[in-house]
Amino acid sequence: MGLLDLFFVASMPVIRVLLLTALGSFLALDRIDILGDVVRKQLNTVVFFVFNPALVYSNLANTITLDRMVLLWFMPLNILTVCIIGSALGLLLVKTTRAPQHLKGLILGSCAAGNMGNMPLIIIPAVCREKGSPFGAPDVCHTFAMAYASLSMAIGAICLWSYVYNIVRIFSSNAREGINLHCSISEEYPHQFTLPHPLSEENLQVVPTCLFCYCWLYHWNGSSSSEVNHWWDAAIPSIILIMGGNLLKGLKGSGIQLSFIVGILAVRFIFLPLLGIIIVKGALRFGLVHPDPLFQFVLLLQYAVPPAINLGTIIQLFGAGESECSVIMLWTYGLASVSLTLWSTLFMWLVS
Repeated sequence: MGLLDLFFVASMPVIRVLLLTALGSFLALDRIDILGDVVRKQLNTVVFFVFNPALVYSNLANTITLDRMVLLWFMPLNILTVCIIGSALGLLLVKTTRAPQHLKGLILGSCAAGNMGNMPLIIIPAVCREKGSPFGAPDVCHTFAMAYASLSMAIGAICLWSYVYNIVRIFSSNAREGINLHCSISEEYPHQFTLPHPLSEENLQVVPTCLFCYCWLYHWNGSSSSEVNHWWDAAIPSIILIMGGNLLKGLKGSGIQLSFIVGILAVRFIFLPLLGIIIVKGALRFGLVHPDPLFQFVLLLQYAVPPAINLGTIIQLFGAGESECSVIMLWTYGLASVSLTLWSTLFMWLVS
């Protein structure tokens, strides 16, 4: 299969994502106001607590067995490697550009946290359905693609809310300490500097319970026709529409230095994918990765995705660099349409 054919196969899913993202941005316009801030937050809550758990567990239960989990052991290590290398490159970027304290967590998080769930869930199954896909029969490819992408989503969420969350928390806390040295809180308005908490500790504790309930419900039903399978049909379109609405904020700008944006783009779309090829191919050479072209493609794609969209939620939680985050997301997701197409083409050529 030639590179031109692979480029066409890789470009179609990205084009569909762009069209639906543009629709999300259009619906979020002030004069349209169908997908405004309040609606996006409510829809995001439904996606987070209902659609995503149903999507992950229904797909994993269909294809992932204990024997196959043994074969897929490298994926958690691969995602952890992406986070660690991204953090190291982000720290180098922070030191080189002399980023202000309140933006250090945002820059490190943007470099470390990739969109391990939503983008693979959108791109990989779509590639399977394209005519001329190098991954075999479309039905079989789609089944395993959803399982691999769902596993990537689950592991990526753990990395985001444990590793990256604490990175942002530490640097945001240091930034607030610097502010508190120059600001005092009056007794009359004791909460004037209180940070927003869209995700309380109680809500975060509910997440594992929801995941367990959906998993139990699926297995209790005992068949692939479970109602859970229909719940996650709305997950991917909802995710893209929310992303389009959130990216609209970046059009307003924030005065962020261009060097920060260029550095993050270089880390996510040049250095990480190049290092990913070396790491995955090296692991394959030493027998650490089983020779499934689709699985190798998923591992490589994890190095080339833009920053995690939920990073914006974490930034909002600590109130440090919200407007800058919107601009970074706008640039990274805007250029991801080109970057992901080119890297996906190369990755398919390497594994086919």
